[in-house]
Amino acid sequence: MKPLPLSFFRRPAAVVARDLLGATVISTTGGSRTGGIIVETEAYLGHDDPASHAFQGRLHQGNRSLYGAPGTWYVYRSYGIHWCANLVCDGSPAGGAVLLRGIIPSRGVETIRQRRGAVHSRDLANGPGKLCQALGITRALDGLPMASAPVRILPGSDPERLRVLTTPRIGISKAIDWPLRFVGEWPMR
Repeated sequence: MKPLPLSFFRRPAAVVARDLLGATVISTTGGSRTGGIIVETEAYLGHDDPASHAFQGRLHQGNRSLYGAPGTWYVYRSYGIHWCANLVCDGSPAGGAVLLRGIIPSRGVETIRQRRGAVHSRDLANGPGKLCQALGITRALDGLPMASAPVRILPGSDPERLRVLTTPRIGISKAIDWPLRFVGEWPMR
């Protein structure tokens, strides 16, 4: 299956963040194939968003990829400990991106368990740092175009059954009340 087209990412970050719910992320890093269904994202709007690394046009070596072409990976360290993976989006203003916050592991689950250690199944990839550890994502992904990178996003299946919850973003200290966190839930069968 082909990854999402670049045109998918040439839209405002809030739209892309919502539409990524239900898509599948696949990683082939570390010689293993791992992945899962995206169930949580957050949008960062760039220049005018105080919580964005691109707020007021900030530019330095660590966030250069944030100003890349739509569909480019932007990977940074949070609190000096955890990697966080974002995809650059094209919206106004420049520097918009979507943070992948959580997946339901569906491929390479044993490898994910090894990478994550002795944690409960619900905690395998339910946060941006956990997600990156589970999928083997590091700064090496930063700046790569998603379409040719070892971590790709594939279209989702059955998105019409997905219920989307919109909430304020979490884990930040600025613009915390902006409703730019998206969580996908599927109804029980």
